[in-house]
Amino acid sequence: MNKSILYLSLTLLLLTSCVSKKKILYFQDSDKYASVNISQLETKIQVNDILSITISSFVPETAVPYNLQNYSGTTNIESLKLNGYLVNSKGQIEMPILGTVTVKNKTIIQLKKEIKDLLEQGEHIVQPSVTIRILNGKVTILGEVNNPGTYAFTEQYISLPQALGYAGDLTINGKRNDILLIREIDGVREISHINLTTANWMNDPKYSIKQNDVIIVNPNSKKIQSGGYNIGDLSAILGITSLIVSLLILLKK
Repeated sequence: MNKSILYLSLTLLLLTSCVSKKKILYFQDSDKYASVNISQLETKIQVNDILSITISSFVPETAVPYNLQNYSGTTNIESLKLNGYLVNSKGQIEMPILGTVTVKNKTIIQLKKEIKDLLEQGEHIVQPSVTIRILNGKVTILGEVNNPGTYAFTEQYISLPQALGYAGDLTINGKRNDILLIREIDGVREISHINLTTANWMNDPKYSIKQNDVIIVNPNSKKIQSGGYNIGDLSAILGITSLIVSLLILLKK
C-alpha cells in the first residue's frame, strides 16, 4: 500500500514537472524550423524619427554644403541626434540646398536612392554616395522581465528575442506563451499575442522589432496565484484532491 502511494506521488510529481517545462522552455519545436530562409522586412521611417544622413563624393569639398554641420565636433550618438534630421508631423525633413524631402513610410534603401537621384538629376554632385541611419530607435519592455525599461538601438534590424535580451530575459514568472506586442503603424495601434514556446512565428513580421514598439510580459498563473486564491485555483485544487482520493480508494480495494 505504501509503495502504491509512493508511485502515485512520483507520477503526479512527474506530470507537474512536464507541464512546467512546456510553459517555460523557449522554441520547443525548433527542430522543425532548423533551416528556413530568413525574411527581414525593411524598417520604414516614421514621424519623430531622427535620421543621420551623410552625403559624400569623390571630391569631398563638393559634398560639404549638402550636409548638416556637426558643430560639437563629436560623433557620439547623443550629439548625432541633436544634429540629425527630425521627421516632422508631415513626414518630411529639411535638407541643405535640396530643401523639403518627404521621408515617411520609405525604407532606408528607398530614401537613399531618392536623395541620390535628386543630387544627380539636379547636377549637384557627380556620383554621390548617401549613408542613412535611424538614430533614435527604441523599444519599451514592461512586466515580468529582469530589467524593465526603454532601450535604444541603432541597428536597422533587431529581433524580439534580442529586445528581451536587453531587458535581461523573462523572469521565471513571465508568461512565455502570451507576450503582448503593441505597435503603431500609420496612426493605427496593433496588439499582437506571441507564443515564445514555439518557433513557428519566426518568419512573421512580428519577429522584427520596429521603432517605438512596446513589449509586455504578463505574469503566469503561478505568479497570479501567489497573490491569493481565486475560483480557478480552487477548482484546480479540488480537482486534484478528488483525483488523489479516488486513486487511494481504488488502491485500497
